[in-house]
Amino acid sequence: QVQLVESGGGLVQAGGSLRLSCVASGTIFSINTMGWYRQAPGEQRELVAIILSGGSTNYADSVKDRFTISRDNAKNTVYLQMNSLKPEDTGVYYCNAVAKRSLWHDYRDYWGQGTQVTVSS
Repeated sequence: QVQLVESGGGLVQAGGSLRLSCVASGTIFSINTMGWYRQAPGEQRELVAIILSGGSTNYADSVKDRFTISRDNAKNTVYLQMNSLKPEDTGVYYCNAVAKRSLWHDYRDYWGQGTQVTVSS
């Protein structure tokens, strides 16, 4: 199996910064896309940012120019640097990886347990 463990969430005032980390472990042959999603209370889970194995990135319009996603392929780790945080960034942030466990497995989605980010006004 593939496990994802997030860290770095917490409570911060508006305008502040947080850095989330997510480490993938277990039986991993290859990881394609890694990314971050978030879910606010009463809302659906939404994409925040993704990064491909080659480094290409994509961001939700609401976080462009404030958040930066990066990854360390050698460590199977993805990061999310969040600056200029706003109260509307509050939610549970989930790490996602599209990975395969062996040459003979298909790529599939794996999810972390989530980390809470709360931005106070």
